[in-house]
Amino acid sequence: MKENSKYIDQPGQRSVPINNQVANMNKTVILILLLMLFGALTVQGQSRKYISQFSFFQSYYNPGLTGYEGSTLRGFVRNQWSGYEGAPKTMFFSGELDFAEMKGSDDPALMGKNAVGLNLLFDQYGAFKETGLVVSYASRVRLTAKHNLRLGAGVSYTNVRLDGTAMTVEQQADDVLSHYIGGFSDMQVVDFNLGLALTHSNYYLSYAMHQVNGGRISSGDDFMEGRPVNYIVQAGYREALSSNLAISTNFFYRAQQDLPDNIEFNVKALFMDRLWIGGGHRIDYANNLQAGLVFDKFKIGYVYEFPTNRSFLLSGTTQEFMVVFNLFRKNERRQPDEVLIW
Repeated sequence: MKENSKYIDQPGQRSVPINNQVANMNKTVILILLLMLFGALTVQGQSRKYISQFSFFQSYYNPGLTGYEGSTLRGFVRNQWSGYEGAPKTMFFSGELDFAEMKGSDDPALMGKNAVGLNLLFDQYGAFKETGLVVSYASRVRLTAKHNLRLGAGVSYTNVRLDGTAMTVEQQADDVLSHYIGGFSDMQVVDFNLGLALTHSNYYLSYAMHQVNGGRISSGDDFMEGRPVNYIVQAGYREALSSNLAISTNFFYRAQQDLPDNIEFNVKALFMDRLWIGGGHRIDYANNLQAGLVFDKFKIGYVYEFPTNRSFLLSGTTQEFMVVFNLFRKNERRQPDEVLIW
């Protein structure tokens, strides 16, 4: 091979560009380094679950918002850093029942008093597989003709499974995780979530705490050092500008002791009560483009997310699909100024 040649001859194969080999090697090195960092964060607490369409899953973050949009079935699938082996994958399913809506109330979001919910989440990130179950209850107090104060509580059960054959070099060198190399281990945690929210048909403001007990009730192998409390603020505003156009904007903030603050927002435009398009930004991490459709009984949405130039994340994109199915009511305006999405 010539010294300045740009190709490597391999037996029985076509010549392969050196630049392509270097690019593939760099890609592999970056993935290993990121998984090492990700694994180190996991040992301290838990993986952070991102949902770009967070405005459609308010009750997962705040039990006080259970039943805020009536009785529904919800779900999403999120494939993060597409194209990389071992990249995080998340699936979520939930069901919410508003008792006032079940009884046929004309405006259950305002008149109802009680709602219950069940959330189920599956998350896979590197050597860890996590299954979470949250049962929530919300009670509402009517403050004015258009405002409610919502209080909620939830009980969470989390099972974390560690595959000791898939750990990174950094995790294998960890004093705690090194005991589980080559085997499989499970850890179970029971904890509590609390939340309150001020709601109106056009806006909401909420505050919640996840893992109030810090993961102190646990069983199985102890390969995680507690689960720090999460503090979560959500807010949103929506308005119908005409019979064919409405806008919605949402804000999300999350703080946790062992991780950087998570701040994100999105803006959407809804056309003819059927099609929405929009975008969002997660500060210092990613941007996204959103689109969705509203049908009589359900909504579907899609997100294409890509990291910002300053983000330490991989260059791969993230895709997220979601669906919301109404159990009793149709997606139609009950008031001329009502907006059908958040």
